Amino acid sequence: MVENIKAFLDAKVAQYNRPEFIENDPVVIPHLFSKKQDIEIMGFWAATLAWGQRVTIIKKCKELITLMDGAPYDFIINHQEPDLKKLLNFKHRTFNDIDTLYFISFFRYHYESFDSLEDAFLPTTLLKTHQSINAEIALNHFRSYFFSLPDYPHRTKKHVSSPSQKSTCKRLNMFLRWMVRKDDAGVDFGIWNRIKPADLICPLDLHVDRVSRKLLLINRKQTDWQTAVELTERLRQFDPLDPVKYDFALFGLGIEERWGVQF
Repeated sequence: MVENIKAFLDAKVAQYNRPEFIENDPVVIPHLFSKKQDIEIMGFWAATLAWGQRVTIIKKCKELITLMDGAPYDFIINHQEPDLKKLLNFKHRTFNDIDTLYFISFFRYHYESFDSLEDAFLPTTLLKTHQSINAEIALNHFRSYFFSLPDYPHRTKKHVSSPSQKSTCKRLNMFLRWMVRKDDAGVDFGIWNRIKPADLICPLDLHVDRVSRKLLLINRKQTDWQTAVELTERLRQFDPLDPVKYDFALFGLGIEERWGVQF
């Protein structure tokens, strides 16, 4: 049974983990850039805004890029106060201009000290002791660090989740997948090296949750962080070094199910 599910999911990974997947997925946004920092910034933003229709998500991300003069990193590092005025009307669902301006403040603060956004996910105490950094540790640290600026708006906290809140952290796990996973398929970037693909947690959205339960990969009744961990542990049985590659398969099967394809 396990071997049959693995073979089935491996085939679906091969079907969906390919450049054709990019066009209609939010991952298309960071693929518009070649500079590492632009990929990180717009990857994070695309993941944050990834709720609702994918066409709308992509459209709003492109609008945001235009408002930052097509060069997010340069804009964030070099903008003057008057340059921010054009961002005051940006909105996507509950994400508004207050959130946008705080994101810009955080990115400027971070990149003034670090070359990569990966450092925002890495507790220095663990780095010094050379301990491995799993996704739970990384995400809890990131949220604490992200809201460490003294003027952070309380309303923005709803846009950045963490395992400590028992959230599935779907968007952040998707962002980590984009930055960390390494293969030759051309979808994920693999530009970070200190967090390992083996330590990632599978993004758990409605499609992935539904399909995983249908395939008996999830037993837990509720859907929370521990559910995402349970799913990932099952997927590690199929590939211990790269369990979240099966996100492509599970998400793709969810889309097929919406189209009426049975499995």
